[in-house]
Amino acid sequence: MIKLAYCNVENLDLKKAYSLVSQSRKEKIDFYKFEKDKKLSAGAYLLLKKLLDEEKITNPIFKTEKYGKAYISNYDNIHFNLSHSGKIVLCAISDMEVGVDVEYIDPEIDLDIAKHYFYNSEYETIINSDNPSDEFFKYWVLKESYMKYTGLGMNLKLDSFEIIFKDRIRIKNDDENLKFNLFEIKNYKIAIASNHDVTSLIEYSADELCID
Repeated sequence: MIKLAYCNVENLDLKKAYSLVSQSRKEKIDFYKFEKDKKLSAGAYLLLKKLLDEEKITNPIFKTEKYGKAYISNYDNIHFNLSHSGKIVLCAISDMEVGVDVEYIDPEIDLDIAKHYFYNSEYETIINSDNPSDEFFKYWVLKESYMKYTGLGMNLKLDSFEIIFKDRIRIKNDDENLKFNLFEIKNYKIAIASNHDVTSLIEYSADELCID
């Protein structure tokens, strides 16, 4: 089982959303100064809640692993991962480990990031492509999704593994069962790393997240 979904939270009713989240999430929302960040925090929680509700997962207890990856301690067979960028929140739930990333495609991105932190072969592919910024973010979301899949996050260096594109997207010399899937919505790249082949991306409206 796996589900991947996103929502544009630009028009999220923050007051209504705030009333629907847990106390711990309210504290996280309160930490942020700007409304856009509050909406991303509330929206990510509500998107996860929606996907869990659809799978009849009730009263989840959230904890974090050593390197900060969140998990549900009272459901061993349910895994999830969250990401957000710009106006978009992204969530995946699965019966196996999963990692996701969404990034706004910034056409002014400094490609020296790839030069200094990616594999040289990845950097060469990026700068020689027809659209280097688009290619950069394709690699970025794939790398982030893998780092989050492993549970190591930024403790796993970006240049410690190489993304290759042949018959399929994979990590060079790594687990053959690991699968990557790429999606694109307007101005955003999305990637998911899992043991499933993900073919669909569900979209929810901000209003749908606020249905109690």
